[in-house]
Amino acid sequence: MNEYAAEQIRNVGVISHGDVGKTSLVEAMLFSAGATNRLGSVDDGTTACDYLHEEISRKITIRASLAQFEWNKTKLNVIDTPGYSDFGGDIVSSLRVTESVVVMLSAQAGVEVGTEAAWRVARKRNQAAFVFINRMDKEYANFDKAVEMAQDRIGSACVPVQFPVNSGENFNAVIDIIKMKMLTYGEANGTYTESDIPADLLERAVTLRKQLEESVAENDEELMEKYFETEKLEEDELIKGLKKEIANRNIIPILCGAATKNAGSHRLMDMLVDFAPSPAETPEVKGFKPNSEDEEIRKMDSNEPFSALVFKTISEQHLGEMSYMRVYSGSITAGTEVENTVKGDREKMGQLFFTAGKNRSDAPVVHAGDIVATVKLKHTHTGDTLSDKKNQIVLPKINFPESVIRTAVEPKNKGDEDKIVSGLNAIHEEDPTFIVKYDPEVRQTLMMGQGETQFTIAAKQLKDKYGVEVEMTEPRIPYRETIRKKIEAQGKFKKQSGGRGQYGDCHLRLEPMPRGEGFEFVDKVVGGVIPGKFIPAIEKGVREIMDHGILSGCQIVDVRASVFFGSYHAVDSSENSFKVAGSMAFKKAFMEAKPVLLEPIYDITVTVPEEYMGDVMGDISSRRGKIQGMAAEGPFQVIKAKVPLAELYKYSTTLRSLTQGRGLHKRAVSHYEEMPGDVQQKIIDAYKASRENG
Repeated sequence: MNEYAAEQIRNVGVISHGDVGKTSLVEAMLFSAGATNRLGSVDDGTTACDYLHEEISRKITIRASLAQFEWNKTKLNVIDTPGYSDFGGDIVSSLRVTESVVVMLSAQAGVEVGTEAAWRVARKRNQAAFVFINRMDKEYANFDKAVEMAQDRIGSACVPVQFPVNSGENFNAVIDIIKMKMLTYGEANGTYTESDIPADLLERAVTLRKQLEESVAENDEELMEKYFETEKLEEDELIKGLKKEIANRNIIPILCGAATKNAGSHRLMDMLVDFAPSPAETPEVKGFKPNSEDEEIRKMDSNEPFSALVFKTISEQHLGEMSYMRVYSGSITAGTEVENTVKGDREKMGQLFFTAGKNRSDAPVVHAGDIVATVKLKHTHTGDTLSDKKNQIVLPKINFPESVIRTAVEPKNKGDEDKIVSGLNAIHEEDPTFIVKYDPEVRQTLMMGQGETQFTIAAKQLKDKYGVEVEMTEPRIPYRETIRKKIEAQGKFKKQSGGRGQYGDCHLRLEPMPRGEGFEFVDKVVGGVIPGKFIPAIEKGVREIMDHGILSGCQIVDVRASVFFGSYHAVDSSENSFKVAGSMAFKKAFMEAKPVLLEPIYDITVTVPEEYMGDVMGDISSRRGKIQGMAAEGPFQVIKAKVPLAELYKYSTTLRSLTQGRGLHKRAVSHYEEMPGDVQQKIIDAYKASRENG
C-alpha cells in the first residue's frame, strides 16, 4: 500500500444496531476496492472482519475490526464496530480515532436502540456523518419511513442524496440527487451504470435536489444570494458547499443500498472520498506533558515529533498481542524506540501492519493521520500514548462507559484461581469495559461490564485459551451493621488453668455516629483502673469484631466506642486478655443497642422511549426504588431513581426486555441506609443458618 499524507486519508467508523449489515457493507467495500478477492458472507462465516470463532458462530461482531484500502487515490481506514451494547467500549474507542461515521439503518426497522446509543457517542465527538439505509432488497423495505426516523432521531440535518427505484427483492437501482442520474447496479463487484432519470421519477428527484440545494445554501451567505437569484446551484457549487456543510456537521447525507448484493458500496466510497473530512482538517491535537497539567500541542503534520494513541489491543494467534494505534503527529517505522508516556516505559516498535480485517500487509512507514497495527509491545495497552522520547506528550484518554452489570465468578476446579485471574486480566487488556477485581469484603472475585453476553464470551475465552472453567453466581451484597441506641456493657475475661491465668476487665460505651463517619475509639479511662499499655489491645479486639460483623458477617460502621472503666490483675492481665475482654464488651453492648442492617443504595439514571416509561417506573418501584425525577431528552424520557444494590442484579437484562432493547441505564454508588425490618430478618436468618451448617 502506498504512503499517504493526512489530506489523502479518511478515517471512518461504521455504527448501527446489531444485525443491520455493518460487516457486510465493509466486506463489500473491501471487495470493490480489490483488497479481497471474493465477497465474503456473514452467514457463511467468510468475511474478512468477523473472523473470531465466536463471531462466526453467533453471526455478530464482538470486537472492532479495521479495514484499510485505497479508493480513488485516497486511503480509507474503515472501522467495523460491534452493534450490541455489551461491546459498546469498542464503539467509544473506535470513534475516538475517526473524523467521520457511517450510520447504518435497516430499511425494515429504521433507527434502532443500538443505533441511537452509538449515535450519541458520535454526536458527543462532533463527528461528520453519513447515513446508509441498508437492506433495500428485503421484503417490507421502506426507505421513506427510515428517512423520517433518521430525521426524527438522528437529526433534521439528515438529507436524502439518493432514493431507491425498486425496493424489495428486485432492488438494483437508485436515483442519485447529486449526479441527477439513475445508478443501476450490475455484478457483485459493486459497479453501476449511469442513465437518465425515468420520467415518472424526475419530479421527485427535482424536488429532493431543490431541498438539498437549499440545505447547502442556507448557511453560506454567498451561495444563498446565488440561490435566491437563480433558484439553482451549479454542480461545482453544490459539491463545494456540500463538503463544507458536511464538515461543519450541518448536513448528514442519506444514501441507500443492499450490502450483501454489493449495491451501493461504490457510491458510498465516492462520497467518503469527496465529502468526508480528512485528518488534515483537524489542525492540531491537544494533550499534556507527562506528570503535569501543562498543555502540550501537536500539529497534524509528519514533520512534528511522533505521537500516537493506542485505541485497541487484541490477542492474535501466532502473533501474540497486537495493538492498533492512530498516529496524530510525526511518522513511525518499525524498530523505532518510543516512550509510553502513560506508563513511563520505553517501547521498541515492532513490525507495522496495515490490515483488512484478518488480512495484513507490511507498513514500511506510517504518517500523521493514519492508523496502523503493531505487535509485541511489552508495556502498552488500550488508552496508552506512544510518543517521541525527547518531545513527550500524553494524549487525552479514552472515556469508556461505566459498568452496568456485575457477577461473581469462581472456578469449577480448585487450584485454578491463579489461571482465572491471569485470564480475566488478559481479557480486560483487550476490552477495558470488562473489569475484574477481588472484593475482600464479600470474599468474591467479581466481573463487571456491559452485559451478560460479554460475560458469557469471557467465560468461553477462559475455557478455550486458558483451559479453566468457571461458574457465575449472584454477587454477595456488602451490607453494613450499625446501632441506633447509646448503651454501656462490661466485658470480663477470666481464666485460670494452673500457673499464670488470664484476666481482663473493661467497660465500653457504644453510641451511634452520623451515617458515613465510620468508627471512633475513645480512651476515657481515669485513675489507672486499666493501665495505658492495655488500651490499644481493647481497641484491637473491638476492631476485629467490627471487621467481621455480628448480625450478618458484614462490617460494623458509624459507631463510637469509649472505654471508661475496668480492672486488671498485676500478674494475670495481658494484652491478649484485654483484647478478648474488649471484644466481649463490644458484642454484648452491640446486641443491646438496637442493631440494624444498612444496605448500599445506588443512583440509577434510566433512559427509555416514552412509551415504556410506565413499565420501567413500575419495575423500579417493585425493586424498592424511589423515583427522584424525570426529564425529557429528545424522544426519550430520563428517569432518575435510588435503588438498593440487592435489587439491581441483572437489571440491565430486565430493562432491555421491558423496552425491546431500547432502554439504557447508568449507575453509581449513592449511600447506605437502613433496610426494612422484614428484609433484614431474612438476611440475619440466612447468616445464622450458614454458621450453623458450617
